[in-house]
Amino acid sequence: MPLKNFDFNLLKVLDALITERNVTRAGERLGRSQPAVSNSLRRLRVLLGDDLLVRGAGGLVLTARAEALRQPLREAIALVDDCLFQAASFDPAVAAGVYRVSMPDRLTLAVVPPLLDRLQRLAPNMDLHVTTADRQQALDLLDQDRIDLALGWFDEMPRHLSAEFLLDEYLYCVFRDRHPILKSKSKFNIAAVLSFPHLIVSATGGRIAIFDNLLSRYNLKRHALVAVSNFTAVPHMLARSDMIGVFSKLAADVFEKSFGLVKRRVPLDIGKVATNMVWHVRSDRDPKQAWLRQQIKAVYKGF
Repeated sequence: MPLKNFDFNLLKVLDALITERNVTRAGERLGRSQPAVSNSLRRLRVLLGDDLLVRGAGGLVLTARAEALRQPLREAIALVDDCLFQAASFDPAVAAGVYRVSMPDRLTLAVVPPLLDRLQRLAPNMDLHVTTADRQQALDLLDQDRIDLALGWFDEMPRHLSAEFLLDEYLYCVFRDRHPILKSKSKFNIAAVLSFPHLIVSATGGRIAIFDNLLSRYNLKRHALVAVSNFTAVPHMLARSDMIGVFSKLAADVFEKSFGLVKRRVPLDIGKVATNMVWHVRSDRDPKQAWLRQQIKAVYKGF
């Protein structure tokens, strides 16, 4: 008969009958009446074309067909039970696969190296795929199940996404050592910062970034001499010019420590930029994804 027409409730009855070899005890095991179990046995005999249990000297005995079904049936029921009712397990030491993460380039600089260190140490068979995307692109990728989670600054999120706050960051001006702004007799203020050309990084390919949105609250603008879509050439361009870049603290720290650039906090009360970790609600209870979220939180605790 077609599998779609089979009543899988009968499998539990058959398993109990094979185990107990007694209709009454099988009913007690299942919490069903003796007549109900007898009716199920009749249906099983018709469906499988075999008596399954027949009378013997000491009670019911299994037919050859029932004997052959006993172990596979027990394993099948145990497998279904594990899949449906047992919590899935995840062992990072032996797990293999790919973690797919989206974040703006400014976070890639600071977050990916320590995250990769943790993965190589704790989950050596897990690979990491990082996608650079702006806020809306990241949300779209989550909806399309093309990434596991996203990091970044998100204004509003749909209800089908879960989020956890990670860090608030001030914005910093980054420029070369011996930059004229350091030699100026005037104070390091926003007027001085805006008097120099700026280098802007925008994942969307535009000529504005977070800092421009914040400046607009004060009716201020900056001159974007160069706009790029990633940070690859940023330290080299800043080191060879009088341009200023404005980035969040984690990125500014990397430029200072790794490239010898100078950072100064933006001299304007524009608040902080929040970084959140966002994932689809379908991954809330996935132990593999939960473990990744724990590793990212551990990375952020180190900043």
